[in-house]
Formats: sequence, structure tokens, C-alpha cells
Amino acid sequence: MSSSIYVALSGQVALERRLATIANNVANMNTAGFRAEEVKFDTVLSRAGPREVAFASQGETFISRRAGAVNHTGNPLDVAVKGDAFFALSTPAGNVYTRDGRFQIAENGDLLSVAGYPVLDPGGSAIILDPAAGEVSIGNDGAISQQGRQVGAIGLFAIPEDAELARFENSGVIPSKPAEPVEDMTANGVRQGYVEGANVNPILEMTKLIALTRAFDSAASALQEGESTETQAIRQLGPS
Repeated sequence: MSSSIYVALSGQVALERRLATIANNVANMNTAGFRAEEVKFDTVLSRAGPREVAFASQGETFISRRAGAVNHTGNPLDVAVKGDAFFALSTPAGNVYTRDGRFQIAENGDLLSVAGYPVLDPGGSAIILDPAAGEVSIGNDGAISQQGRQVGAIGLFAIPEDAELARFENSGVIPSKPAEPVEDMTANGVRQGYVEGANVNPILEMTKLIALTRAFDSAASALQEGESTETQAIRQLGPS
């Protein structure tokens, strides 16, 4: 079989994977704290024949860390991250990190994420508040106060730049390397009464989708042309 057919097929497989990531990004563009998925493609060279043939790899998926838009809600339990840091949650899968700061107070005083996971302080312990102590005030450094008295602090954690991220549910990530508590609050902090949205640009994603569709059509045309050429060659060379 002609190598052009394999090249076109490898291109279609790569484009199909990219389409899946775009579809997931668009589906979660209104999910608070969602981190978009991107795909990095490489070229695979084959020396099976007399000349090198370049194939498209299936691509390596990674989670984008760029920040999303921050929206004001006025809810005192909504908190957005300022800077390159994450909140930490205690889950059955271990510590999970997220930019979704829609918190709530349980009946027993536990500060929980919107999915019901305990929010952790800088030391990695669960935060416990007094449900009957009135309104919660959260400072720029994450310090939590009730009735003018500090009762806890929301932890911010930095994930190493070279760590790979695995997705947990919609908005959480699990890094391949341990995250460290953020100590410098000059470049990092929190904003009470705000929520960070998804870092998905819907216009850009739709532009990518259009380009992807055209590329897929081109790969399909190349595949069809390669099959046609091979069929014609077999017909012409077969009798001889």
C-alpha cells in the first residue's frame, strides 16, 4: 500500500484527537475553574522504504494553565486566585488542586468545595469555621475571619512548571510532582466575592474547529487520491 495512504490516515487520527479536545473545551466553557486541554503533535519518521516518510503522531494531550476570566459574584464564599497558584482539596484520590473557588460551609463547619470536598489550609489541614459566627471575611492573603477574629486561612499552592497534570472531575488537576504552599503573597493572593471561569476562548475554539474541519477534508481527499492511484496502478500493472 502506498505510504501516502498511511500518512493521510495518521493525519486523520491526529485530527480526530484534536477534535475531541476542542469538543470537551467548548462543552466546559461555562465551568468555573476549568482548564482547557491542548494537544502537541510530533512527526514520526519511518525508514521502511528507500526514503524517509513523515507521519503525524497521535499527539500528546496537556492541560493549559493560563488563567481564566474573573467575574464578580458578591458571594462572600466565592474566592478567586490572583497569580499562578491553586486551591487544594482533600479527595479520595488524594490532594487535588483547582482554581474553582466556589466554597460552602457544611453544617459541622467544614469549608467545602462546590463538589463537597474539604478545602485545605497552607499546612494541608481541613478548614473548620463556625456556622453560627456570622459572615466570613477573607483577606488578600487567604486569612479567614469571623466576628473580627481570624479562624483559619485558605491555602494557595504552586505546582512545578515541569509537572504533568492529570484531570480530576471537571475543574481539578493532579500534578505528577508535589505542589508547595505559596509563601510570597506579593504576586499571589485571593479575591473574595469573585469566581474564575474557564480559560476557554470560545471564538478561538470555533476558529480551530473550522480549520480542523478543513484539514480533515484535505486528509480525506489525499486518502481517496492515494487509493485511486494505487487502484489504477494495479489495473495497469496487473496483466503484465
